Amino acid sequence: MMRLVGLILWFAVVGVAVMGFAQPPIHLSVGTFSAAPEGSALPDGWHLLTFKKIERHTQYHVVKDHSVAVVRAVSEASASGLTKAVTIDPREYPIVRWRWKIENILDKSDVGRKDGDDYPARLYITFAYEPDKVSLGKKLKYKAGRALFGDIPIGALNYIWDSKSPVGTVVDNAFTSFAKMIIVESGDRRIGTWVDEERNVYEDYRSAFGEEPPAINGIAIMTDTDNTKERAVAYYGDIEFVQAPR
Repeated sequence: MMRLVGLILWFAVVGVAVMGFAQPPIHLSVGTFSAAPEGSALPDGWHLLTFKKIERHTQYHVVKDHSVAVVRAVSEASASGLTKAVTIDPREYPIVRWRWKIENILDKSDVGRKDGDDYPARLYITFAYEPDKVSLGKKLKYKAGRALFGDIPIGALNYIWDSKSPVGTVVDNAFTSFAKMIIVESGDRRIGTWVDEERNVYEDYRSAFGEEPPAINGIAIMTDTDNTKERAVAYYGDIEFVQAPR
């Protein structure tokens, strides 16, 4: 009898251990800026994202804001971003959370125009090309885009802080339909205040593109003013993906 009880207890302990080991983390950190050393330009795992024909780049540095390390971006008629390669299943981790703060909005920003495609703060999420999840028409457009621009994502969601468009607006990027602009903040009401954001990336992709999302393969932050020739200052806090409620 004692041997049987011991065996049952052993299976129970091992079972709990295996279940605990197999359980994926609820939170998946992709931008732990709060752990970066003050003064550094590139947080661990992040790289500068630049664009052809844009010679003037936004400046990024890790600074302390109320004793917490964050990324400060200063753009003066410039454009560049910070990017990190990731591999995330948006079905497993559909929720993205981040925090940001801006010092000003842009007078000439216009989400519908190429010469107004500038924002004090934006969060990019890019998606990998998975042929079995893409319609034939989109495959042809994607191949044509690669021939012109090289290695590009099959889709991108841009969460932006706009100057005047209503929050909730979703439109094609002024340069390409492969990128969708989603306005999560607008206007100057919350200037100078840290704002916590949360979006369901899985649902946003399905709504914006009308199909199931492939794997997330990159994330980026960007403050840009190369089109409007203005100045913008923004701050970015930690970024994480979160599992859907079970």
